[in-house]
Parts: sequence; C-alpha cells; structure tokens
Amino acid sequence: MAASLEELEQRLSHLRTELRGAVRARDKAETTRIRRALREAETAWEHALEVEAGPDIETLPSEAETRTPPRATGQPRRQERPTHGSIPVREQVHQALTLLGAPASPKLISSAYEAFFTEPLVAAKLASLRRDEERSFTAQGYARPYYICAALTHDRLVPARGLLALSTWPVERRIITPLSPRTDFLTHAVGTAEQIQRLATAGHPAPDAAWRLLRRFALTIPGACDSAAPEPDPARVIAAAQAEATVHQQEDDQRRQAAADRARTQLTDAQKLFGAAPLRDALRDASGSMH
Repeated sequence: MAASLEELEQRLSHLRTELRGAVRARDKAETTRIRRALREAETAWEHALEVEAGPDIETLPSEAETRTPPRATGQPRRQERPTHGSIPVREQVHQALTLLGAPASPKLISSAYEAFFTEPLVAAKLASLRRDEERSFTAQGYARPYYICAALTHDRLVPARGLLALSTWPVERRIITPLSPRTDFLTHAVGTAEQIQRLATAGHPAPDAAWRLLRRFALTIPGACDSAAPEPDPARVIAAAQAEATVHQQEDDQRRQAAADRARTQLTDAQKLFGAAPLRDALRDASGSMH
C-alpha cells in the first residue's frame, strides 16, 4: 500500500535527522546510504503529491515524453527549482519558516536553514520564489499542501517588502504592523531555541551555526544572556523573549486582527496569500487599459 503524504513527510524528517548524525560522525558509508534513501523518499513524496493534486497542465507528459522513456526510474516529470543538494528550495524555505514561526527575510531564512540542516540554502535563489508560487497558485489553486507566500502590510494589505511567509499560517500571523518586526524577532528567537532543545532531547547536539544564530538573537533581548556562560541557555532565551513579547503583544495582536478582518472581506484567495496589487501597479494597469 502506498504511503500517505503525512507518512512520507515523517519519514523525510526522520531521514534528515539521521543524516545530520551520520555527517557529524563522519560516517561516509552511512551518509551515502541515508542520502539514497532520502532521494527515494522525496521522489515518492513528489509522486504522492501529484496523485493528490490530480493531473494539470504542468504535470501531464508531453507527446515527446510519451514516446521517450524517462532517463531514470521513478524520476518525477516536473522538477522543482534546483538546489546545491537534493532538497527543493521551496521545501528548504518551508522547513526554515516552520522553525522560525513568523515571516522572515531571505537572509534569515537562509541562515536558519543552514544552521540546522546539512545542505546550503542560497538566499539569492529566493528572489523569484514567491512570484513562482503565485503563478502556481493562480493556475492550480490549493493543489499543493502549502505555498511560500507574502507577509502583508497592515494598512494597504500589499506584500511587505522582503518578507516571506507560509500559506498555512492564518492571515493574522502574516500581517506586519509597526510592532511586528520586534514581536516576530522574538518569535524567531523562541523557535530557534526550541529547535536546539528538541535536538538535545533527541540526543543530537546542535551545530555550532545554530548556537551562533541563537546568540545573535539573545544579545538583543534583555535578560537572555549570561555573560559567564559560553553559550546562551535556550530556556533562558525563551523565557526572556516571551517576557518582552508581553509588552508589545496586545497592541500588535489587535492591529493584526483588524487588518486580517479587512483582508478576509476585501481580498480574493490569491490576494490573501500574495497581497493586493500596490497602488502604482494598479495605476499603471489602468493607464495601460486606456490606451
């Protein structure tokens, strides 16, 4: 019986944890074996996703493909944007944003991913990802389990410059108010600390890059650092971040909720994810239609 998407995603997560351990142990044979299993699981995940979504223009084989056998058994017909390794960029971004828990810049997304995972994520590759995701959503709707989408400004509900988010988050979580950069920063700090704690619980020490990332957060949060300790204490960082968040949270939440209520009544499904067109674009389109 074919595995479900959820089972495959759990297997992918488990294999990546095993891969980190094998790389740290410098076990080349085990690393090779796990990478092979990871590629097979990713291929199975892509196939299961196509089956769930049903056929569409992008996944149906061309006439030439029906005459020419594929070069490798199980190779998906449609490839995601390539990375230096075997994991598609959009999945790398999904993992990093899930860890961080709030909208983030490409640079932070790249830093967070590379702090906890073995493969690099080049921030420059994220430049056109949101536009690609918007085109895919426009063509297919909710065919995918998630999309990399935009954070939205609280006043105009247009894409917040330089910030990416996840479509599975509620609108409130993707709204950016004047207080949101700080509250989201605190959320990022908590997410990073919690991931280090999870690794420790599983018996996997966090990479040095993860500790450096946590230190960057902790240095700007009152009470998060102990100058006598060589590394920040994740529990202390979480407590300090949550304590500061209570100062801003109520006002920030109220503004987010008000903007989210407007978004739900004024925007289409696509606009809720990718934002309304900026005024300059609307004026340009209107000007073009008059000529």
